[in-house]
Amino acid sequence: MALSENTRGALLMAISMAGFTFNDALTKSVTAELTVAQIMFVRGAFTALLVYVVARRMGALDHIRHILQPMIFLRILLETVAAVAFLAALGQIPLANASAILQSMPLAVTLGAALFFKEPVGWRRWTAIGLGFLGVLVIIQPGPEGFTTASLYIVLCVFTAAARDLVTRKIDPGISSLTVTLFTAASISFAGLLLVPAFGGWQPVSYNALGTLAFASVFLFAGYQAIIMAMRTGEISFIAPFRYTSLLWAILLGILFFGETPDIWMIVGSTIVIGSGLYTFYRENKKKAALARTSDPASPG
Repeated sequence: MALSENTRGALLMAISMAGFTFNDALTKSVTAELTVAQIMFVRGAFTALLVYVVARRMGALDHIRHILQPMIFLRILLETVAAVAFLAALGQIPLANASAILQSMPLAVTLGAALFFKEPVGWRRWTAIGLGFLGVLVIIQPGPEGFTTASLYIVLCVFTAAARDLVTRKIDPGISSLTVTLFTAASISFAGLLLVPAFGGWQPVSYNALGTLAFASVFLFAGYQAIIMAMRTGEISFIAPFRYTSLLWAILLGILFFGETPDIWMIVGSTIVIGSGLYTFYRENKKKAALARTSDPASPG
């Protein structure tokens, strides 16, 4: 039985979140040994090589002139900033906490769609967005000294990654997803190389770290490809909630490999964030259904 566009998009989003979370866990395991810039360079190079081999065998590489578009360059810039911010925070906070804060990304996507794409958002969804970001504060738990650097990095990652997803919708659908993935990975690797001096220079890379990042690049490739395909398939309002599956993976991997037990604030905060996100999508779908009935005189509703 053929899957609907929304179902395919949802499955792709779930696959993407699993890929990204396993990549995050593997990457976190080497943050004590390598700098952010080194991780970006090495992992990005492995990912770009993997994508190139797959794309070449599939004949899915577009000519260079086809990708010289402002939206692709903007997407790469946003992806690079998000990668730097996330990696800078990953070694400082538990994996589950980082993932829990990232669960506010669908709310940020809705916010961005309203502000920049002029999509209508009623007071109920604005309230849900506000409550969702309040949930983020519960997870972060800012003390008397304010926000930690790591928490600010994660929040920056949320907004830049949300902007990346919105920009992805504006990329010419004729450009293959593999081409977008290839240039994204290669650009992040190059950016990492340029940032090596700013992050303290080059540190020795062990074979174990090299192998770990090579393995992580496989999951990152799967995440990249699946999320690009997901955001170009079906409706954002239906697909985006499946991002929440990443939190389940993050909690499990954090417990098994890092001995990180989620605290009550992370659980309460993530519950608020996810509940707000689900309500936002519920309201959006309900409004779309009402508009569809209004515009269709033959509708039984």
